[in-house]
Amino acid sequence: MDCLSVLNYGSKVLKSNNIKTHRLDAELLLAEVLNKTREELLTNLNEYLDLNKLKKFKKLLKRRKRKEPIAYIFSRKEFWRYNFIVNRDVLIPRPETEIIIDEVLKLTRPNSSKYILDVGTGTGCIILSLVKERPKSRGIALDSSKNAIKTAVSNAKLHHIQNKIKFINIDVDKFNYNKYDFIVSNPPYINDINFKRLDKNVREFEPKLALKAGIDGLKIIRKLILKSKKLLKKNGKLIFEIGENQKDLCINLLLKNKFYINKICKDLYSTPRVIVSTKIFNE
Repeated sequence: MDCLSVLNYGSKVLKSNNIKTHRLDAELLLAEVLNKTREELLTNLNEYLDLNKLKKFKKLLKRRKRKEPIAYIFSRKEFWRYNFIVNRDVLIPRPETEIIIDEVLKLTRPNSSKYILDVGTGTGCIILSLVKERPKSRGIALDSSKNAIKTAVSNAKLHHIQNKIKFINIDVDKFNYNKYDFIVSNPPYINDINFKRLDKNVREFEPKLALKAGIDGLKIIRKLILKSKKLLKKNGKLIFEIGENQKDLCINLLLKNKFYINKICKDLYSTPRVIVSTKIFNE
């Protein structure tokens, strides 16, 4: 079969299983099998697949048909401008989380040396991207999942910066080490009701520990704010991601703990997604 016929077949299979991005996903899967970019694939649709490659494509197609995310199938995901190892122990990095990177970079100079704490590091994509962009900076990354920490360490080694970041398997409320210029986090923020409404590819494949956060979705955010109050230097910044309809609740929590609200950043859908705040007192 030529590539065009294989793509048509794959797209049809995925569409029949209610995959909205059926054509795109078929293209990505076939490009992976052929070790090509999607663009290279689309300019060589007359190329024929041998039997082994066709079998490999069908194997990947079967996984995607079950709603397994593409990132898990490929074991990697691009974030900021870097590739990261991903697996089912960690949340798949999202484009909206890049807002955190952007905001930290706006607040720092290229040669600045900052001490950064990343809470709920997962893949390590936030702190690793920051240290790659600000090479003189150092940091600590926390996660309550031992397997997530292993993945983050693997990513640090992949990017050759394992000596700049210490990874610790611990809950944030039990951590009490040093003072930081920045605390960054993409914490779990989905409440129990909304978790049941998530797409199957998220709900059944991504780790619940990285998604669910109690009845109101603020269980971890409360801990994050209280701990940041103690661990930030004076005028240090707490920058974290929030869920839909959580802006006002989070602002109230921050103000109650004497943080100044610098900025509310919206995502591509104009939803408030990241809060930039400053500790304005010494604990």
